[in-house]
Amino acid sequence: MNFDLSGKVAAVTGGASGIGLECARTFLAAGAEVVLVDHAADRLEAACAGLGAGAHAVRIDLTDGASVDTMMPQILEKAGRLDIFHANAGAYVGGEVIEGDPDRWDRMLNLNINAAFRSIHAVLPHMAERGSGDVVVTSSVAGLVPVVWEPVYTASKFAIQAFVHTLRRQVIKHGIRVGAVAPGPVITPLIDDWPAAKLEEARASKSLMEAKEVADAVLFMVTRPQGVVIRDLVILPHGVDL
Repeated sequence: MNFDLSGKVAAVTGGASGIGLECARTFLAAGAEVVLVDHAADRLEAACAGLGAGAHAVRIDLTDGASVDTMMPQILEKAGRLDIFHANAGAYVGGEVIEGDPDRWDRMLNLNINAAFRSIHAVLPHMAERGSGDVVVTSSVAGLVPVVWEPVYTASKFAIQAFVHTLRRQVIKHGIRVGAVAPGPVITPLIDDWPAAKLEEARASKSLMEAKEVADAVLFMVTRPQGVVIRDLVILPHGVDL
């Protein structure tokens, strides 16, 4: 099976940590040139230094429309083209709604939904002009099966799923493929606010997986023959009962 990305350019939002950094590392190992898009300058610098040649940093605040408008020009300046765009950046807020903080919800929803839509919109004209491209969005199993512990996060991922399914059909005519990778719980900074008891229970029941598993799935998605699209790829830890 072919997993070669030689000669291609991939950009990953939220690329300085977690799933994004692991996907960038995996794309690079498969032969691609990689652009890491993130707001944290220090983490970006460290991530690119760790990845070495072929990795570029683009500092963008994805919640600021004016900043997102500069993203694609910077990608082209550094890499000259774009073949794969992984809209991965996101935030997580779980817990009881009655005890929740609507301001935290607003920040999460802006990043998980609006920033994803806006950043994808920014790259589509380039891909359409070239007649090809892959857009992968990091969704969640919560976007397919409502998770009681995380109602607002679940709602954000249902929005992502609706966007992926409709956008995919709109851009087929441009040769662009669109799909979602929908992992279960992954060991990343996004679950730092899980209660300690919940985290320990998940570890004990093998209900968490590593970011590398998600990165391998995304690599599979973007290396399929051009006539094939992976619309949704759900990846679950063995211990998750859904």
